[in-house]
Amino acid sequence: MRHSWRHWCEFQAFRCAVCVCEMLPVVWVDSLAHTLAWLLCDVLPARWTRKAVAMENIGRAFGQTHTLKQQEAILRQMWVHLFRMIPEMVQGPRKLHIHSYRRIVRYAEYQPTVEAMCSGRRVIFVGGHFGNWELGISTFGLWGFPLGVIARALDNPYLHEWFKEYREGTGHRLMLKRGDFDEMLELLSRGGHLALLGDQDAGSRGLFVDFFGHPASTFKSIALLALEYDALLMVGYSTRSKDSFHQQHWVEFEMGCEALIDPRTITASDPVRAITEEYTQALERMIRRSPEQYFWVHRRWKSEPPVRRKAA
Repeated sequence: MRHSWRHWCEFQAFRCAVCVCEMLPVVWVDSLAHTLAWLLCDVLPARWTRKAVAMENIGRAFGQTHTLKQQEAILRQMWVHLFRMIPEMVQGPRKLHIHSYRRIVRYAEYQPTVEAMCSGRRVIFVGGHFGNWELGISTFGLWGFPLGVIARALDNPYLHEWFKEYREGTGHRLMLKRGDFDEMLELLSRGGHLALLGDQDAGSRGLFVDFFGHPASTFKSIALLALEYDALLMVGYSTRSKDSFHQQHWVEFEMGCEALIDPRTITASDPVRAITEEYTQALERMIRRSPEQYFWVHRRWKSEPPVRRKAA
């Protein structure tokens, strides 16, 4: 990665913001998040905030069931969620530790997770741009389950190193989406576990499966790895619970396993498609319960199916 003065200046600004976030009480964070959401939704030009992309995505998902006003409310609450998530990440290493996690995290339906982690088999954790995915990964590190966390390299090398240290602070190992594929295979071959996001656009060559009733390009590699290494796929979430500022010391989250997919039980003629459809449907169910905690500015339907492209 090339270092530049611009990268250095960006990082110093980021560090200043981190210092401020470290000191903010959770009530102030909530108020600030609502103010910034108002700024993005009601003041700044829409072209600066990717509002068109977000509203198009929300319309795809909820256009048949939600009014325009309800869809706009989801967008506003999404910004509140994201602006709260950043201080939560920053404060996480200090607030979330082995002695405090019981007050902060409630794990719903923990039995499938315990059975999977104690099965002796490899586990691939599949999440999405949903809830506080970073906090969820950190919690597994506290529980003594180190993971290979798959992520893309950030353009700013200073920021990349900061996030690398953050993610590896609870015992995980950061692996780059591009460049560390051999390390991923080595980890799986040694019986290790992976964590990755399953809602990223895979381009024109991806496998198109329905997501909220619309075909979305999805990576085949997750299903292929599960089949090749006999790994369980655990689709999980970490969502912020309803606030009760006068009772709680910090934020509270619910974590859970939405689906546990065992490739041994797949009998379909096309197991890759069957597995991909199953975990994509699980992600959709999670998002439907708390749509305001999904990253709608993410271009999930960026690529079009080949038939549609030819027709155009």
